Amino acid sequence: MDYLAGIDLGSTSLKCVIYDLTGNVVASGTRPTEQYHPNPEQPEWTVWQPEQIWGGTAAAMKDAIAQLDDPRYIKGVAVTGMGMDGVPVDEQGQWLYPFISWHDPRTAPQLQWWEDIIGASRTFSIGGNTLWRFSTALRLLWMAEHEPDILARTDKWLLIEDFLNFMLCGRLATDYTMASCTLLFDQKNCDWSEEILSESGIERRLMCDAHPSGTFLGGVTAAASAATGLPEGTPVLLGGHDYLCGALPVGAFTPGVVLDVTGTWEIVLATIPAPILTPEVQKLGVTIETHVARDTYAVWGGAVASDMLEWYRKEYGYEAQQRAEKEGGVDWDYLMSEASASPAGARGAMFLPHMSAAGCPLVDARSLGAFVGLSNFAQSGDILRAIIEGLDYQVLDIVTALKTGLGISHDRLIAVGGATRNQFWMQNKADVVGLPIEVPEVEEATPLGAAILAGIGVGLFKNEQDAFERVYKPGKTYQPDPQLSSKYAEWYQIYKQLYPALAPISHQLYEQFRTK
Repeated sequence: MDYLAGIDLGSTSLKCVIYDLTGNVVASGTRPTEQYHPNPEQPEWTVWQPEQIWGGTAAAMKDAIAQLDDPRYIKGVAVTGMGMDGVPVDEQGQWLYPFISWHDPRTAPQLQWWEDIIGASRTFSIGGNTLWRFSTALRLLWMAEHEPDILARTDKWLLIEDFLNFMLCGRLATDYTMASCTLLFDQKNCDWSEEILSESGIERRLMCDAHPSGTFLGGVTAAASAATGLPEGTPVLLGGHDYLCGALPVGAFTPGVVLDVTGTWEIVLATIPAPILTPEVQKLGVTIETHVARDTYAVWGGAVASDMLEWYRKEYGYEAQQRAEKEGGVDWDYLMSEASASPAGARGAMFLPHMSAAGCPLVDARSLGAFVGLSNFAQSGDILRAIIEGLDYQVLDIVTALKTGLGISHDRLIAVGGATRNQFWMQNKADVVGLPIEVPEVEEATPLGAAILAGIGVGLFKNEQDAFERVYKPGKTYQPDPQLSSKYAEWYQIYKQLYPALAPISHQLYEQFRTK
């Protein structure tokens, strides 16, 4: 029996999932991803500690591998996960500074510099990128300004997946999709942009050579074997960015399939044959980048999503947690029961989901989240339902942008990600967007996509299509309620007014409280 392992480095958990060649989960392990706030004078500064990322992932792998009769059945491993966050390492491979998390706002001044000097249009015309304050290049500019001695000692800047690969097999490399999220990658040439590097002052020597996803990197070292339980010599292959890996098991590497990846971020993604880097496309707030599927590109619009529900759960979910401990189940069951008991429209409460800035199609790093329409009739379930409805209006924004700007039309969305287990959320999304939402019976699509890349790299799958045909399993489809969809279409027009009305206030608050 041959197995493949996918490692998923997420913002909330570090996972190792082991699959057979038909996509069934054979074993799994997980550890939390731990945020740290290293500077009491800057409480919003947020980092990942490299030792926790490696230690937690190694422990998750060890847990998963312990469930196997013989770990030698694992024929390949690949890593996927979040983008943009990176760590500097010296010539001996020792890390010199923590990963600056995408949650961290410290690079707002560098974003302003980039907008003023290089510009959003020019950046997009080369790299297909939307400008986010947490883009990798901005971290490098921050280090050059605030930690120049550390940057001078840096041999390579390793993106978080590349760091894991280095710890597993000792190879310094990145893949096209991870390179794509740095602001420094030329999409047409699939190489680092000398033009952008020169203008930004970032040295090419800091960047790892980029290769296609599925490229063989090396075998698991003796030290990594001892830490993880993977047999020494197990092939390590390049994975890719999480949402692109999640596209492979559900066929979202061919034109006409539109994928909704719902997790910490929500990404709506479609496949295109070549990069479209025009000013008109740039104005849509989408990103164009290389796909993990060979010789293919992706266009996507995205924004932070379930991170806001996690915020509500952490700050206001104590009662649900207590009920779960007393009565059984999990706290989300009780929270979603409250939300579903609230009527459609949440008694007039509406939520602008910009707690981590505005994404597609309203790219604005200084926009902030907001509740409006509150009254003394509002209940806790209304607030939670308003968050969910706001997130789904955000999806409708992205779907509309793809359709009107790029002519990408479709009759359904295919959804993957941890949030697909939330049936109320999925049904509400179908009602708001007005399209069926198909949720395939694919277990952990993102690490499965990484495992598929490992399988292609070692020759267990012929290509992406072969892998898809072997692992795909149809699942539940959520049909929109026509009456609710009609109401949501009307309320969506109100939602569309929130950002322009609140942007001036948000900008003032941002300058007062988020840049000090």
